[in-house]
Amino acid sequence: MTHLLEKAMSEIAKLPPSDQDVLATILLEEIASEQRWSESFAKSQDKLAMLAEEALAEHRAGRSKPL
Repeated sequence: MTHLLEKAMSEIAKLPPSDQDVLATILLEEIASEQRWSESFAKSQDKLAMLAEEALAEHRAGRSKPL
């Protein structure tokens, strides 16, 4: 565990149990969300590569505009 996380946990431990539970719920939901995002991103690599190729082809064909 990192020093910063240990410090945060130490401060959380000083809070009332109900506040600790709220923070724990937020952290667990964030961790689950990050895991879902990572899995989704990993599964989409082929689609992303295809979209990138399409975008490059459109750019090479002169059908793109500068932002």
